[in-house]
Amino acid sequence: MASHTARLSSAEIGGLWATYLQESMGVCLLKYLLYHNQDEDIKTVLKQSLEISESHVQQITNIFTEEGIPLPDGFTENDIDLSAPPLFYDMFGLSFVYSMSRLGMINTSFITSNVAREDVMELFVTMVKQAANLYQTSTNLMLSKGIYDRPPMIPYPKHVQYIKKKSYIKGFGEKRPLNSIELTEIYFNIERNYFSILLCMGLLQVVNDKEIHSYIKEGKAISEKQIRIFNDKLMKEELLGLVPTTMEVTDAVVSPFSDKLVIMLFHSLNAIDITLLGHALSLSMRTDLAAHYQKFMFEIMLYAEKGFNILVDRGWAQKVPQAANRKDLQKL
Repeated sequence: MASHTARLSSAEIGGLWATYLQESMGVCLLKYLLYHNQDEDIKTVLKQSLEISESHVQQITNIFTEEGIPLPDGFTENDIDLSAPPLFYDMFGLSFVYSMSRLGMINTSFITSNVAREDVMELFVTMVKQAANLYQTSTNLMLSKGIYDRPPMIPYPKHVQYIKKKSYIKGFGEKRPLNSIELTEIYFNIERNYFSILLCMGLLQVVNDKEIHSYIKEGKAISEKQIRIFNDKLMKEELLGLVPTTMEVTDAVVSPFSDKLVIMLFHSLNAIDITLLGHALSLSMRTDLAAHYQKFMFEIMLYAEKGFNILVDRGWAQKVPQAANRKDLQKL
């Protein structure tokens, strides 16, 4: 890391703090998936991803230690049980790296655009590159194993066209075909929710806490609804729907993860899902799509609140570093 003299800004502290929690959680999940995986190609990708996450945890530890900032209570080997039977088949490990690297590129890019101190900037720029490399590696491996589905194909445009009618944004009644950007957002929304359903299916088999079991079940239903609505859109556009190529959940009934890790995982996924739905909303010009994205964002916000309440009730919710309360400090 480069030398520095400047204090960390609030953006840098917040970015490092959140990343430490996410990466320590990632280390636990990757260790478990790697321990049970038998496919040598996938094991190589999992090992690479694990080493990267471990290095991020160590680098953030070093920065916080140098600044005298306490580390958040991250996840440890106490949050996983390697002796539990495998909950997922080998291909899920590859799907996990693919999905997490896609989300990592997006989430880390946001943080990178908010930091300035040289050592912190260097860390997050490197993280974006590493996530992109993992995405490339995992995608290529998925292609080689025949489990990657490409987004829908459209005819190549023959010339540049301009919008001439205000009805271009009309989403009800007679409407125009979906454009390539809208198709992209729909496709990856469906893909992301298929991954969520696989995760929920596995966890529903092993979680014994009734409240958490109910919470996961509700999350699965939300993902199923999004898939159903957007698949219906594709079918009506005669673009066919998307279906999963493999069932990656075993019949295990022993939980390999702590309840705290499970709820925090959903908390993190909810946050990025709201971000991605907002992104899709900003790019979709048909009003019917905009209405769906707004509805789903609101639904996930309500769902995320339930997860947050579970974290608070169980004593698992840590406060993000915050500004001083000047009014309290100024009291006589």
